[in-house]
Amino acid sequence: MIERALRKEIERRWDSGKAIIILGPRQAGKTTLLRQICVEKGAYLFLNGDDKVVVQSLENANESLLRQIIGRHKTVFLDEAQRVRNVGLVLKIITDQMPEVRLLVSGSSSLDLASELNEPLTGRKWEFHMYPISWAELVHAAGFLEARKQLEIRLVYGMYPEVINQTGDEREVLNQLSGSYLYQDVLQYGQIRKPELIEKLLTALALQLGVEVSYNELAQLLQVDRHTVEQYINLLEKAFIIFRLQPLSRNLRNEITSNRKIYFYDNGIRNAILADFKQPALRTDIGALWENFLVSERKKHLEYQRVWAKTYFWRTYQQQEIDYVEESDGAFSAWEMKWNTKRKVKFSESFLQAYHPERKEVLHPENFEGFLGLI
Repeated sequence: MIERALRKEIERRWDSGKAIIILGPRQAGKTTLLRQICVEKGAYLFLNGDDKVVVQSLENANESLLRQIIGRHKTVFLDEAQRVRNVGLVLKIITDQMPEVRLLVSGSSSLDLASELNEPLTGRKWEFHMYPISWAELVHAAGFLEARKQLEIRLVYGMYPEVINQTGDEREVLNQLSGSYLYQDVLQYGQIRKPELIEKLLTALALQLGVEVSYNELAQLLQVDRHTVEQYINLLEKAFIIFRLQPLSRNLRNEITSNRKIYFYDNGIRNAILADFKQPALRTDIGALWENFLVSERKKHLEYQRVWAKTYFWRTYQQQEIDYVEESDGAFSAWEMKWNTKRKVKFSESFLQAYHPERKEVLHPENFEGFLGLI
């Protein structure tokens, strides 16, 4: 079994007196992790947000009813909390009026959940994000050499727990995940008026992996207005399917400021959307897959290690570019990402003179582990 990086953080805050909130994509392992810890710690009450009876009871609950539901349990785990209307107020009652109760909450979408939790639980919660298996978690479980052997497989099939555990059935698992199940929270969201547009948009984004995305061009391609494209991308991001990287623009007049890069949280989901599981040697998009893998894995690393950094890409209208840039404590670091280990890369002098990065490096399959915190 692969031990999750968040486990120690959760256990460290187990008796903090605050609610522990974990948000992240469906099937990333949130429920499994919290239930494992609960079982080891002792008795607990499990409330499933996909259970209509549970949802109806919680949505109309006052303190008296909540005390009846919880009974003598000292640990309560509410799973898929985004299903419960006004869940923030329910959790606030528990944390305020029942301080003896340890409260655990998981959610697979932050469409409304984040706003519902923030105000009622201000100062009353620890919030974490959990993603599919990270490269560091895989290395710690399988060993450095075994993980290295799996690199090309992971670039194609991704890092979802079930995908890793179901060797030989990766395509079937991914086809199920990449169907409506993965983004059912988006499809059920009240503002979605064109469900078929979600799949078309995801296909368009999958084809533009690693390049700048223009909302205006997407709007023309999909024959909708720009506002609709922005709204749907925002919803897909809140459902933990994609995430955006902003352009860095501080010093130079010719820096690109409007376009974004959009990455998928998981390579396997991206490839499943395109129904393309060819091996790396046969792919024309291997560079984009390599970049998506590294940027998404770095995102996991920063989150799990509680590293606070702003992340960007950099490009000018003269086609000078840096794949990935971080800003931390006022200092910049820059990375180029190349699958071909023999490819020569020269960092832009304009960038170096404008931002004076304290670190710059080219990442390829023989040296990427340090970027992910393993060296």
